[in-house]
Amino acid sequence: MKIVVSGASRGLGNALVKNLLSLGHEVFAFARHADHISKINSGKGKLYFMAFDLTEKDFTPLTKAISEKLQTVDALVNNAGFLVNKPFVEMEDKDFDKTFDVNVKAPFKLIRELFPLFSKGSHILNISSAGGFQGSVKFQGLSLYSASKGALAILTESLAQEFSKEAIKVNALALGSAQTEMLAQAFPNYKAPLTADEMAEFIAYFTVNGHRFFNGKVLPVSLSTP
Repeated sequence: MKIVVSGASRGLGNALVKNLLSLGHEVFAFARHADHISKINSGKGKLYFMAFDLTEKDFTPLTKAISEKLQTVDALVNNAGFLVNKPFVEMEDKDFDKTFDVNVKAPFKLIRELFPLFSKGSHILNISSAGGFQGSVKFQGLSLYSASKGALAILTESLAQEFSKEAIKVNALALGSAQTEMLAQAFPNYKAPLTADEMAEFIAYFTVNGHRFFNGKVLPVSLSTP
């Protein structure tokens, strides 16, 4: 498969790219800083990468590079995320703007711009959060992050319906805790039950196979709270 992964410089994204390459897939990976991506061994697969900031207004350089390298896209994993951890009354407008720009607007723009490249039967996988899952436990300081991931979940459900004629499947995984830098930012001193590599192994499997069984679904993937 030809797969695009955002936020691939660290944590789950980096581990996911490694896992997909080990399975022999072609992967186009990007993040604000590409240094860590460039060090990944492509193994049985083929790796393309670039540095790109999802808060940029113009996505043309990114989509052009993806088009030139892959020609078509079989799967897109919107993994990149941004988190602010502070009390709601201390939140600033810039916190809202960046959180929603990275967590909601960027997937919206990336899906829109890559739409002509999606092959029939392709899979769009949005990485959401247990905090953005309706009815889940919510935590102080994470209101904006949770709200943005909730918005991404609704976008997932909506696009699955809208893209049904093109046979493009759209799902979201509402992830619980895996040991990443972002988790440490949200919950200092908390030890997650899963490593980034373990969670990435599941995400890789779901990226390749999940759309055979699910469409328009927001699925919680969690062993613990948080």
